[in-house]
Amino acid sequence: MKLLPDFGRCRLLVAGDVMLDRYWFGDVNRISPEAPVPVVQVRREENRPGGAANVARNIAALGGHVRLLSVVGNDEAADALESVLVKESVHASLRRDPELNTTVKLRVIGQRQQLLRIDFEQAPSHEVLQSKLGEFEERIGEVDVVVLSDYGKGGLTHVARMIEICRDHKKPVLVDPKGSDYSRYHGATLITPNRAEFREVAGRWANEQDLTHRAQALRKSLDLDALIVTRSEEGMSLYTAAGAKHEATQAREVFDVSGAGDTVIGALALMMAAGAELPQAMHIANRAAGIVVGKLGTATVSREELLADLKAHP
Repeated sequence: MKLLPDFGRCRLLVAGDVMLDRYWFGDVNRISPEAPVPVVQVRREENRPGGAANVARNIAALGGHVRLLSVVGNDEAADALESVLVKESVHASLRRDPELNTTVKLRVIGQRQQLLRIDFEQAPSHEVLQSKLGEFEERIGEVDVVVLSDYGKGGLTHVARMIEICRDHKKPVLVDPKGSDYSRYHGATLITPNRAEFREVAGRWANEQDLTHRAQALRKSLDLDALIVTRSEEGMSLYTAAGAKHEATQAREVFDVSGAGDTVIGALALMMAAGAELPQAMHIANRAAGIVVGKLGTATVSREELLADLKAHP
């Protein structure tokens, strides 16, 4: 039996909020005379796709074909984001909106330690993805699975309509949710909140049985096929009409959890596009996330890395 299916024929559509993750790497040799803070001598700069763009990047890194739909500003950050997406083999359709500023998250790294993060973002003053709905519906017929990546930046204002379009075309739709109102995700195939996000919606749970009860209640109320709660060092839990299934995480050094959720939903979507059942898809997504948290910043895992991990730890 093959450890991984062939992703080369899998075609996915990713829509949602994109951002540019910018890294400044440098050396720290002294404390500033102006304030008790380290002085970083920047030696290298690096740009990486963030948000929905990182989901698409993860899918491409594993060998899938992916198209990204989103809206960006008409600025230097958008130019930089489009440039790195081309290098990552992501087919991006990014609408330039001069009324927006592209979201940028700048991280300052000294001696492989994140010292500071600076966010450049603005709340949109209008519905930024309205113009993309037509293209979204046009592309639906070309793909196997759809991913909607919600970072609360306004790119998924019309998420309910997008889920409806996916259902009308009988396409599985996976959602990485945001905020406390999940009613807008009603009818999705699968949503993937992390532990903190799920707690915000469902409340605190007393034990595993209570968690299962709350998860199943939420799944039924939203008419979802499945719900996966990513639980950091506790692994992942899958809830379907057939019951609950837990996937423990492997003990390994965690360097940076940035973007791990993007890796999870990207790997899940790829596995589903390849015809895998949800428990197997979760298993592979869990292993992919375990690899990526051992890397600095928003990162990806390659098919070769994932295969090596699966062979080393069957």
